[in-house]
Amino acid sequence: MNSSVALPLDLPELRADAAGGTLVRRTVLPSGLRVLTESVPGAQSATVGFWVGVGSRDEQPVTFGSTHFLEHLLFKGTPTRSALDIAISFDEVGGEHNAMTAKEFTCYYAKVRDRDLPMAVEVIRDMLEHSLLDPVEFETERGVILEELAMAEDDPADVAGERIARAVYGAHPLGRPIGGTPESIRAVDRDAVHRHYRETHVPGSIVVTAAGAVDHDALVAALDGDGAGSPRERRTVEPVVGHGGGREFVHRPTEQANLILGLPGLTVGDGRRSALAVLNAVLGGGMSSRLFQEVRERRGLAYSVYSFASAYSDLGMLGLAAGCSPRNAADVAELMLAQLQGLASDGITEAEHRRAVGQLSGASALALEDSDSRMSRLGRAELSLGEFVDLDESLRRLALVTRDEVRELAAELAAGPLSIAAVGPVDAASFDGLTAAA
Repeated sequence: MNSSVALPLDLPELRADAAGGTLVRRTVLPSGLRVLTESVPGAQSATVGFWVGVGSRDEQPVTFGSTHFLEHLLFKGTPTRSALDIAISFDEVGGEHNAMTAKEFTCYYAKVRDRDLPMAVEVIRDMLEHSLLDPVEFETERGVILEELAMAEDDPADVAGERIARAVYGAHPLGRPIGGTPESIRAVDRDAVHRHYRETHVPGSIVVTAAGAVDHDALVAALDGDGAGSPRERRTVEPVVGHGGGREFVHRPTEQANLILGLPGLTVGDGRRSALAVLNAVLGGGMSSRLFQEVRERRGLAYSVYSFASAYSDLGMLGLAAGCSPRNAADVAELMLAQLQGLASDGITEAEHRRAVGQLSGASALALEDSDSRMSRLGRAELSLGEFVDLDESLRRLALVTRDEVRELAAELAAGPLSIAAVGPVDAASFDGLTAAA
């Protein structure tokens, strides 16, 4: 394949040969449920994921945290399986099963030997369709989730990550914590979560992806059922402008300050995402990056320092993060910002460009040695992008990124409103003079 494959919702069947001799197939069932597979020659295991196109951003005020609550509850039993039965199903075959809640989707997944894939599909489907949401289990799991939130609150890096989202995205639903807050979890009742479950976990919102040793026709047959419907439309929200510029400081008597600078980034559908990947690699994506070399290697001011990019349907963020001595926090913030401003004003060198493309190309190829990554690639392609991009096409797009494109993008991002989140014994006033614009 030498180009991307569009995934129109009104096309019931699709197949495409992909890099490495794999076969990608897609079927839209009459119920609206979508099935995508990537058959990998020589594989003896498979990873399957049931994606629900609903995340924390889709919750109503009375149900904040309920999507993550459901992630827990769907493992607690159905009319035909107890929570122990579900666990035993995977443990006795050496499989792995878990779930993740994100801001725009939820995924329940498992990795098993090829012979055990029918079992994994049957169990996860039962969980999604017939979860009891037992009132007693509901209260038990409420306590578990409160403990999970408390654990995260004890981790300064986690707290900084939640606070920078609020600082950049503000009152937008993407600024809320995925897991809710202790207050929202204590307040939500079982009936509200059950309504959220029944309204959102429907065939038209579900995408099933599998990669590895998988028979597409057999998987489709196992998932076909009664009912008629259509796939839920992908998010078509317009990019949000005018966000960012928030400041969040959490004073704690820690040995280190956890600091994140955030700037409005690109949305998930932005055609410049390959240029952003190169920019991020040069800025803070590895040990040869500018942040690592300047802040850690030359000045010894931090052990952990890096950059990251996150993207959603209508918002995105470029983040610069470090853990450092509180007395150096303001200096580290200035140094990190200076590296981005340097990219904006002077661009990247030819050597940096070559190294970044090589780093990203190699990492992309290595990731696809794992059926988990292939399964996730299918899910994100269907839910978010509306196109499937194989390794060859990804590498082609990376190779087309120019140094001028990286500089122009860096200038655009650096001109945005700067947000700051810091956790530790830091003085907020010491960051007053810090601005993104060079």
